[in-house]
Amino acid sequence: MKIIAYSYTDPLLESFPDESSWGWEVDRVYQDLGKREQLQQLLTDCQTEGADYLLIRRLEELGDTLEQVSDRLNELEAMGVAVIATEQPYTSENSPLGADLLTLLHAIQSEQRSRRIRQGHARNRLDAAPPPGKVPYGYRRGKGKYTIDRSTSPVVKDFFDHFLLYGSLRGSVRYLAKKYGKKISVTTGRRWLTNPVYRGNTAYQNGEIISDTHIPIISKEEAAQVDRLLRRNSRLPSRTASAPRSLAGLVVCSECRSHLTVTRVTQRKQDREYLYLRCLSCPRRPKCPAIPYQEVLEQTIETVCRDLPLAVAGMNFPQLDAVKNSLGEAIARQQEILAQLPALIESGILDTETAKLRAYKLRTEISALEANLAILPPVNLRSVAVAVSIPQFWLDLSETERRFYFREFIKEIEIVRQEQKWHLQVIFIF
Repeated sequence: MKIIAYSYTDPLLESFPDESSWGWEVDRVYQDLGKREQLQQLLTDCQTEGADYLLIRRLEELGDTLEQVSDRLNELEAMGVAVIATEQPYTSENSPLGADLLTLLHAIQSEQRSRRIRQGHARNRLDAAPPPGKVPYGYRRGKGKYTIDRSTSPVVKDFFDHFLLYGSLRGSVRYLAKKYGKKISVTTGRRWLTNPVYRGNTAYQNGEIISDTHIPIISKEEAAQVDRLLRRNSRLPSRTASAPRSLAGLVVCSECRSHLTVTRVTQRKQDREYLYLRCLSCPRRPKCPAIPYQEVLEQTIETVCRDLPLAVAGMNFPQLDAVKNSLGEAIARQQEILAQLPALIESGILDTETAKLRAYKLRTEISALEANLAILPPVNLRSVAVAVSIPQFWLDLSETERRFYFREFIKEIEIVRQEQKWHLQVIFIF
């Protein structure tokens, strides 16, 4: 008994299958990539050498149209070859020309129509053209790419600038509504902050990203800072990212791990207010007393000025530099290969379609490497640590500005209680 197998792969849509994935002991495997030359060889070999069974994943791999699939099924049946579709309920021995086959052929026709649509989208990806769908606010469609909408892009740019300055998503959403009358939800604002289009990149439904396809609204450095702020805010309790007090969301009890909330106390007929840090879910009975906010703030500034330079000095900067250099070299190698493709087309080594496919893969790999490079901490962290270790630096800041810098360096502030006394421990992000 002779068993053969055939697979067709469209390089625009799928990757080459593994020859050992059939689950049968196969005498020979015929594989086509883009064109069906091996299918013609298979038919010729069946006429001269014969075969008992042909394994195929799906019937639509036998042709681009329903007529081609039907003709080749009839041709194989006339030669006595039984066709078995491993991913479809079809075996030519059990389904000669019955209603099940007709139903299956209609399904094949629908699948081929869907495939042609996906092939069109894939060709657009090779040309780095925008995907179908609504254009992000701030852009409009140009000739094969996104172009800046000069009437709406300043709104988006101002939104990003406000977020970079204050690090508050909800605050930036409110700012947009107040200044421009542009009302968006917090979810939409978060999508804006993470949308690759605003960074000059094009993202597709398959999750792949191509860099530098159009004019960006924010620079790469600003995009990296946005990502760091979003990661930082994700570690904080909800709604504390936009809280007016700099310690909000950072202070926790070392014993019960509950977050301490900033509470405000006022006296009747007096303008003065008193701020305290209180644990609302304290398990102790009686509950732990509140702590004056100003005392915690002063001790936090004192601890940061003393310990931050030491923490930064303990970081392994040579290893960090080595990682950055390695990523930079990998990006340079990919860009060098990309620059060689036009010469390979001109010399006839590569055809245009193959070169486009190779260029697309190289550009997506470059985008992934650039994303890994962007998440690394800035190289000037040591000089920044020296600058912020001066107490006067913190005292000259507003609470909003202090909130920004605290969250840039501090993971959490632990309050350690000992009888009626307490002290704090600052835990840095790095």
